[in-house]
Amino acid sequence: MKDRRERVEITKVHDELTRRELIRRAGIGAIVLVYGGSGVKTAVAGVPKYRHKELAGTLRIMQWSHFVPAYDRWFDNVYVKRWGQANDTEVKVDHVNLAELPSRAAAEVAARSGHDLFQFLAPPAQHEDNVIALNDVVQQVQRKVGKISAVGRKSTYNPRTKKYFAFADNYVPDPIHYRTDYWGETGLKPTSWENIRKAAPKLKAIGHPIGIGMSNELDSNMALIALLQNYGAFIQNREGRVTIKSKGTLEALKVMRDIYKRGMTSEVFAWTASSNNDAFLAGRLSLALNAISIARSAELRNLPFNRNIGILPIAKGPAPRMGLEHVMGVYVIWKFAQNKRAAKKFLVDIGTKYTGHFLNSYFYNFPAFPRSVTNIRKRLAKQTDYPNEFTGRYVILDDISRKWTTNVGYPGYSNAAVDEVFGKSLIPQMFARVARDDMTPDEAMLAAHREISFIFNKWRRRKKI
Repeated sequence: MKDRRERVEITKVHDELTRRELIRRAGIGAIVLVYGGSGVKTAVAGVPKYRHKELAGTLRIMQWSHFVPAYDRWFDNVYVKRWGQANDTEVKVDHVNLAELPSRAAAEVAARSGHDLFQFLAPPAQHEDNVIALNDVVQQVQRKVGKISAVGRKSTYNPRTKKYFAFADNYVPDPIHYRTDYWGETGLKPTSWENIRKAAPKLKAIGHPIGIGMSNELDSNMALIALLQNYGAFIQNREGRVTIKSKGTLEALKVMRDIYKRGMTSEVFAWTASSNNDAFLAGRLSLALNAISIARSAELRNLPFNRNIGILPIAKGPAPRMGLEHVMGVYVIWKFAQNKRAAKKFLVDIGTKYTGHFLNSYFYNFPAFPRSVTNIRKRLAKQTDYPNEFTGRYVILDDISRKWTTNVGYPGYSNAAVDEVFGKSLIPQMFARVARDDMTPDEAMLAAHREISFIFNKWRRRKKI
């Protein structure tokens, strides 16, 4: 996923409005983009007079600077503007890079002041005591469009406290991207971890290594937790008990060590969230796990190897195939929010009708409430308005999202302990220790078990799991 300011520029936007048209439709209202300090971009939408006074006031939203710039333009200049007019509410949206979200949230909690709605890209269960319950919001949306997806529910609901601590509007499938030309020379496809292990030395020998991060960042977390799952290993069980100490964990550690030594380079220990994108798009990597940011970027740039990029679900292991969402788009409403009523209404509306979000993110954002977007598979097969798009390339995302995408913390819920384990990147650290021969697989697994158990015991004493 691109995390830096220099992101992909996508020029075509569904229903994007010109500045003149925005002002015309707003009557005497307007859209203003304000660039503040520390990379914060603010969009202000609304009208200066609240004619109907349904909600009134100001709604302040913080969320990430989306990988697809066209999505932010549509969200700020079209969706938010229309919502503000319909609800007689001024809406101010701030955008920051995803890596800044946790520190921004911590600062707002410490100050007991900030935004009404705050978006995270992973379930923020550690903040449960700082947010209001959103059970009523989820229930309203479910009455309109049906049940929330399993991944959405298990990422935002605490069965111990019976509280929806966050509202999931979207999740992002995490497929394998691979170079079909390079893999063709091996006679294999990355459909299984065993095939990846076998092909690794051949791919490295021709100068195109495997690219799976083992560093303290989001992509490494997602890829390595998925690898564990496909070997039947999990951070916890359904009851929230630590289960990392297992035969499956040992097998996964050994496989990853072998893949690294035979088919990877040491750069993966220092990767950021954009590193695998950069390396793949530069033509160096033969495989990476990421959201469709890689393929979309290659299409936009019209790279010569566009047609040699294949997309597959997570590789099979000896256990049932299970991947993770790449990111989970979830909003919270702080207890200190000034406009809780408008914030709840905004969430109900965004959860009920999500088609515009799905299309303007160019299939990046999948709806957490599946029926809020109709005919997803047909849309994936037929949409051709993205620059240089290859029609049908993304149909596989429908299967990936429905069949093989689980929540962080599966088979349990994304609780506060899992949130902390994820935030501290304890799983990538465990794999890195083994790959670098700092520890044996047994030693690294036991060290991780101790660290993870300590975190779980802490949150259990606080009665959050």
